[in-house]
Amino acid sequence: MVNQSSEALSPVLYLPHGGGPLPILGDSQHEKMVAFLKEIADKLAEPSAILVISAHWEEERATVTGGGQPGIIYDYYGFPAEAYQIRYSAPGHPQLAKQVHALLMDSGIPAQIDEQRGFDHGMYVPLKLMYPQAQIPCIQLSLLKNLDPAAHIALGKALAALRKQPILIVGSGMSFHNLKTFFSGGMNGIKENIEFDDWLIETCTHPAISLIEREQRLLEWEKAPSARFCHPREEHLLPLHVCYGVACADTPIAQVVFNEDVMDKRVTSLLWQ
Repeated sequence: MVNQSSEALSPVLYLPHGGGPLPILGDSQHEKMVAFLKEIADKLAEPSAILVISAHWEEERATVTGGGQPGIIYDYYGFPAEAYQIRYSAPGHPQLAKQVHALLMDSGIPAQIDEQRGFDHGMYVPLKLMYPQAQIPCIQLSLLKNLDPAAHIALGKALAALRKQPILIVGSGMSFHNLKTFFSGGMNGIKENIEFDDWLIETCTHPAISLIEREQRLLEWEKAPSARFCHPREEHLLPLHVCYGVACADTPIAQVVFNEDVMDKRVTSLLWQ
């Protein structure tokens, strides 16, 4: 494990959380993703807290979980009984929630704290694989219902100061999220999938792309090849925009840490470190 120096900035990670609870139910189409999530934690210094921006929580204004012991939300249906017995007992972090709330408000972003909301599967599925002992305090930050890419980059920029603390910031979504195509299986949609994936990797990692151009591309992501095919609705992409906003001032160029098939579609994870 790499030890984080006092001068180092905390990592920002955009990761896939897969199909509902399938990654932690032993689904064979998630094996590569599961292996990645188990390994990536060992490549990062263990954080003192984790902030997760999940694709599965949207509010009119930015909302932070503020409870000390958040419960579990089974926000999926049609899975075996064991999917509704999953537990992830990581404590909350009310103090960090207040700090996030203050940073957002100081940046002119309306925000609120929800002390009752539990953790959704966009949080506990990947973290159960990364940190199975659930020993690290966690909070979640919602997306905004307007799904405006500029607003989500602004959310991230407002939280950039958190990188000076040993806090892991995770954007949990999927770089490809066309459910109909996922469930049709096989090669259906793979051309469009690869077109968008290539664009996304180039946008986030190519050193010749300027900061201004990189941000403009993310703001206008719908213009990317096959963008709306890959994201008929963009809630699984926007956690990436928040991650970029957090990281862009100091480490605007991401690195690809996962680029493999999940349910027969190419999926990417990006790390700003």
